[in-house]
Amino acid sequence: MRSVSFPAELLDAVTHHLEHFAAPGRDGHVFVGPQGGQLWQSNFRDDWVKARKAAGVTDELHFHDLRHTGNTLASTAGASTRELMTRMGHSSSRAALIYQHMTSDRDRAIADRLGAMIRGGGGVASEPSEKDPAGP
Repeated sequence: MRSVSFPAELLDAVTHHLEHFAAPGRDGHVFVGPQGGQLWQSNFRDDWVKARKAAGVTDELHFHDLRHTGNTLASTAGASTRELMTRMGHSSSRAALIYQHMTSDRDRAIADRLGAMIRGGGGVASEPSEKDPAGP
């Protein structure tokens, strides 16, 4: 068991889930099967497929892909590899790196920061200003 922080913007949704769908008590599982027991692929797959279809999401999206998405977003938000390891419960950086994926938005931000460093004479890029989001 480990504690993982989440954005305050999700508090209402998480609270609702805990009150209506999770097993009760401190030791109760956050996600449970249809009969209230531990969640396994065999008792979850049908519900996942149904929810995915209702959301209009392609069948190429697997439930485990959400873990990749979460870790990629945490990385994009600035989490270090060590911080990602802790959030994901990994004991090696190799395992944590498997879950990090480059995004086109992030690639653009990196290029913009490199451009700011070039314009600044090769030093450290300053924080972008409101006037010029790419920096000085």
